Amino acid sequence: MSRGNRNKHHRDIKPDPKFGNVLLAKFTNYLMERGKKTVAQDIIYKTLEVVAETTKKDPIKVFEETINTIRPQVEVRSRRVGGANYQVPMPVRGERQNSLAFRWIIGAARNKKGQPMYKKLATVLIDTSNNTGDAVKKRDDVNRMADANKAFAHFARFAK
Repeated sequence: MSRGNRNKHHRDIKPDPKFGNVLLAKFTNYLMERGKKTVAQDIIYKTLEVVAETTKKDPIKVFEETINTIRPQVEVRSRRVGGANYQVPMPVRGERQNSLAFRWIIGAARNKKGQPMYKKLATVLIDTSNNTGDAVKKRDDVNRMADANKAFAHFARFAK
C-alpha cells in the first residue's frame, strides 16, 4: 500500500530582497498571513533592526544562530503496535527541523501580548539566541519526551 508521494518536488525559494538570505525568505513565508508578504517582510525587517540595536551584532547571524539553537534533533511520533500506542523517538529530517523551529519561534511571539509583532519577534529571537524563552522550552520539552520514551526506540524500524 502506498503512503503518499515520497518524492515530492520542492519549489526553490528565492532569497529575500534585502539580505539575500533563503532561510529568512522561508521564515517570511511562515510568518505571512492571508498572502500578505510585504506585511510579513516589514515585520521581519523591523525585527532585525531591533535585534541589531539591542545585541550590537549582525542581525542575520543572530537569526541563523537562533534557528540553529532551536532546531530539534529528535521528536516523538505515535506508533500503533499490537493494539497499543507508543510514543517512539525518531530523528527529524532537515526540512522538518526548520519548519518546527520557525513554528515554535512564531508561536512564542504570537503568544506574547501588548506589543507590536516586530517587538515580540525580536524579544523571542534575542531570548532564543541566549538559550532562554518559550521556544527553547518547547524544544527542551520535545527532547525530554524523546528521552523519556527511549525504551520504545526499537519500534522506529517499523515506521515507514
